[in-house]
Amino acid sequence: MWTKIAGLILRNRWTFIICVLLGTVFMGIQMRNVHMSYEHADLLPATDSAFIDYQNFLHTFGQEGNVMVVAVEDSNFFELNKINDWIKMGNDITALKGVTALISATHLFNLYKDTEHQRFEVREVFPDSVESQHALDSLADIIRNLPFYNGTLYSLEQNTYGMMITVAADVMNSPDRVRLVKEIRSVTDNFCNKHQIEMHYSGMPYIRVVNAENIKFEMYLFIVLSLLITTIILYFFFRSWRTVLFCVGIIGLCVIWAVGYMALFNIKITLLTAMLPPLLIVIGIPNCVFMINKYHTEYMLHGNQIRALQRMVQKIGNNCLLSNITTAAGFATFIITSSQILVDFGIIAFASITTEFFISVILIPAIFGFLPPPEEKQTKHLKNVFINDVLHYLNNLVKNHRNYIYWVSGSFVAVSIVGMSLMKTTGYMVDDLKPSDPIRQDLSFFESHFNGLMPLEITVDFHKPQQALSLTNLRKLEELNDEIRKDPDISRSVSIVEVTKFASQAFYNGNPAYYKLPTSINRNFILKYVVNSNTSTGAIANSFIDTTYSKVRLSFRIKDIGTLKMEEATDTITHILSRIFPPDKTTTKVTGSSVIFFKGNQYLIKNLLTSLTLAILLIALFMAWMFKNRKMVIIALIPNIIPLLTTAAIMGFTGIPIKASTILVFSVAFGISVDGTIHYLAKYRQELQATNWNIKVSVANALQETGKSMIYTSIILFFGFGIFAFSNFGGTFALGVLTSITLFAAMLANLILLPAMLLTMEKRTTLKSFRAEPLLELYNEDEDIDSDKLQIK
Repeated sequence: MWTKIAGLILRNRWTFIICVLLGTVFMGIQMRNVHMSYEHADLLPATDSAFIDYQNFLHTFGQEGNVMVVAVEDSNFFELNKINDWIKMGNDITALKGVTALISATHLFNLYKDTEHQRFEVREVFPDSVESQHALDSLADIIRNLPFYNGTLYSLEQNTYGMMITVAADVMNSPDRVRLVKEIRSVTDNFCNKHQIEMHYSGMPYIRVVNAENIKFEMYLFIVLSLLITTIILYFFFRSWRTVLFCVGIIGLCVIWAVGYMALFNIKITLLTAMLPPLLIVIGIPNCVFMINKYHTEYMLHGNQIRALQRMVQKIGNNCLLSNITTAAGFATFIITSSQILVDFGIIAFASITTEFFISVILIPAIFGFLPPPEEKQTKHLKNVFINDVLHYLNNLVKNHRNYIYWVSGSFVAVSIVGMSLMKTTGYMVDDLKPSDPIRQDLSFFESHFNGLMPLEITVDFHKPQQALSLTNLRKLEELNDEIRKDPDISRSVSIVEVTKFASQAFYNGNPAYYKLPTSINRNFILKYVVNSNTSTGAIANSFIDTTYSKVRLSFRIKDIGTLKMEEATDTITHILSRIFPPDKTTTKVTGSSVIFFKGNQYLIKNLLTSLTLAILLIALFMAWMFKNRKMVIIALIPNIIPLLTTAAIMGFTGIPIKASTILVFSVAFGISVDGTIHYLAKYRQELQATNWNIKVSVANALQETGKSMIYTSIILFFGFGIFAFSNFGGTFALGVLTSITLFAAMLANLILLPAMLLTMEKRTTLKSFRAEPLLELYNEDEDIDSDKLQIK
């Protein structure tokens, strides 16, 4: 088969080159339609109960994750000039397109009792400008006597004052959000520069915008770095700029196709998909290395360029196909998950890796067929003294010290099992950010001053109209708030209970001593004022209760405590709810962005473990199909499983938790590392036939020829993935470092342990496996293409 493919490519070089280039131009045009993702990734499927509860909550009470918050810590906050500038800053932000509401210490309302009309009036506390310090002091006293806001909008005890900015829903999930956040920063920076004060920023709109912009920057950065590192390493190996630039050019075309696929499939750039272009650069280079190495080796044997290109396709094309299938299959397993972000990643990775193979197997022989034959300088790498010495040492180690190899491998497995027992599972909402990142530091600021920032919502459905406003149920809701508030990681709630307390305080002319639930005596009087009040008061209450007054919402804020503590917290809350509100009379739900993240993270980890298991199973079945022998499947898998165990041990000993980004390492690394096994075993099969089934000679010859390419590609992969260590995202950092370690360990296992096991098993397994009919047709040395027919006229 590959003889015919080689002939077809070499006879129709111009046709294939033009087709690839036209396809690349088309994909390049599509790249203009790729957009950044500014939406929160849905990790849970639409059928999940937690997702359904959250959607029902949003339908009843509206969006809860579209607020950007800013805050300052200043003991001299209530100074005349500073307050007027703060007021102006708030007004300027309110005027920005996309801001629907703003509330701060100087942009809040108070309830005033209108005895004549028996109603409450909602009035702003601060005017647009305060005329004197005396007037400001009076206004500050009002603020200090409004417990409704203390602890949520400002913290008087810690001299911290915040501003909550509500972003329009249509702007929230669009690129226009970047413009809005930049404009808000411009306004706040003017205030900070004038008064020499530090402003802290957080909230989902802000975090998503900053992360999206960082993702975009890092995608371009890592594309450049990966191209640079592969260029340097390729030149170090081949010592030919023509060869290096050709390889880089092929990979560049593949990146264009990958981004073009994203546009065609309407897949946006996320933290995962942004890693694909630099990943493809690193993953695609081995195709070039193995094929060019074989081309140079064949040319050195007989000096016929066309025959060398033909045999390159014959001998390496099959191996590259098998290795690319396993790599693509490893990524394709993400498609079967129910997490859309993983499905998108799997689709683009599978399509891109498959395309990368076809572009490489077409363009390398086609273009090299037009170039002059390789000069001695370009094939000098085949005689690299250092690499040859390393391979000679490994060959001697495999032949004469196999017991030592098995002892070391067994020790690694034993230590790995101990390390794996220390692994822990956890995840944080800003886990991908380094501790030094400003977003993470600002989040810590809000957590220490306001007891958390992540939304935690509880809904209670009494199933009967008006029941939510009964004094008995209001007291139960207050008890619920007090019980949950005992957790130091959770803030006090904002709910209909607090609104009722606010109304009670207003009924008694703003006396903070009456910020409490009304008694059975004064309840009806206070509610009468509420009912007669203007629509503004109703709007306040409607944020926390539905139109039938049967379902209420308690809005808490929780610290980013990690998935383990979050699970404990939700279990505790569920227990408290069942005790206070019997399930047979009420329906309670615990939801909010924090719960969705916690559930989504658990679901994502479960899906990744499933995809990893499926990847190993698929590749095991593929090996079984190739060799038709169970023992050979075990021999092929062991050198690729041990590196995964080693990486897991490193995670356990160093305290790196199991989370989405670290589990991804195992799927990616396994799909890539098995390529070396396939190349070695394919060459080993060829050598067995060429040496009349002499196992020792075949093992040595296969190690000598494929060893060079395996070392070259492993070094490229090691440093290629290593560039992700420069990422500001912890998940990307972990992916790069751990994958580099895993692939380096896999190289050693494939160069040392795999040949050793083949020699140990010898005729008991090896000959039986490889005498079987091969999966794909192997080349025939005597079946060459007529070189004269391939000459360019």
